[in-house]
Amino acid sequence: MEQDLSRIGVSLPENLLGKFDEIITKRGYSSRSEGIRDAIRGYIRYYDWMSEVQGKRIGILSMTYDHSQRGLVTSLLGIEHEFSGITRSAVHVHISHDECMEVLILQGDGKEIKAVAEKIIALKGVKNVKLTTIRPGEEV
Repeated sequence: MEQDLSRIGVSLPENLLGKFDEIITKRGYSSRSEGIRDAIRGYIRYYDWMSEVQGKRIGILSMTYDHSQRGLVTSLLGIEHEFSGITRSAVHVHISHDECMEVLILQGDGKEIKAVAEKIIALKGVKNVKLTTIRPGEEV
């Protein structure tokens, strides 16, 4: 349990804060701080899990992004071409006029798969990235 607390300030768009407040109310958190601490713990667990992605893997990387973000589509295509040796398939779906979803099926070394995800996560205009991997032949 955390003993020493640090106070921080965070700037968020009003719509994001509104959605977060709805979630913390539905989940029964006593405060925003409690919800933020839980979200940060989840982020840390996901990061730790991503750090363990190594060896032969098959992965599904899904992302949503704003295709009107200047240079984003070019950057995404550049990453996909850079890792064409592990990309088995890509599916692109238009969600709205400006928002797209893309799903990549990747197969190869886990470190390379993780590198694809990390490069995409870092791009401005990418809203969500989710990576799921398994070892080939692993019971699911």
